Amino acid sequence: MEVKVLNISGKETGAKVQLPESVFGIEPNDHAIYLDVKQYLANQRQGTHKSKQRNEIAGSTRKLYKQKGTGGARAGSIKSPLFNGGGRVFGPQPRDYSFKLNKKLKSLARKSALAYKAKDNNVVVLEDFSFDTIKTKNYTSLLAALKVDTQKTLLVLPAQNNNIYLSSRNVQKTKVISAADLNTYDVLNAGVLVLTADSVKTLEEAFAK
Repeated sequence: MEVKVLNISGKETGAKVQLPESVFGIEPNDHAIYLDVKQYLANQRQGTHKSKQRNEIAGSTRKLYKQKGTGGARAGSIKSPLFNGGGRVFGPQPRDYSFKLNKKLKSLARKSALAYKAKDNNVVVLEDFSFDTIKTKNYTSLLAALKVDTQKTLLVLPAQNNNIYLSSRNVQKTKVISAADLNTYDVLNAGVLVLTADSVKTLEEAFAK
């Protein structure tokens, strides 16, 4: 699939980039995408939730009232889960939600997500660029020039670039990552995928391994 290369003013440079069929032209695997997104979201969970069981509640252990003759249920402790302020039965405990997926499946999921973006014509390729200074206006002007300022965008760079990253940090509905950090969730969450010419080559090399 051939895509025209634009400059940061949103105009065609005359150059074209071939999106590799081995990455952007595969038949997407929905189940691989599901598993990879599930793992990504699970890894975002802190797992620090905690409730107290009856043995952790501070309170008296004396028997509340006599065993027989009250006409009510037998109660042995104010810390019982049946009472207000008592312990919680089977409440949440700190845990790790992460789980393992093999590398081939994760690679297939990322390629499937990229293939969906290419299939829907939601891929824009820019010539390689950088900003001289850290300025939010530089990044908003770039989005406006590409006519994607009203959509969710994901800009993929071949390597980390602090000037571009810090310029984009205060802009809503956009994210800047390096090709090495590309993940299925971010690709699917974005409406438009913006790649630089070098990041296309970096992705092709990464998926060829």
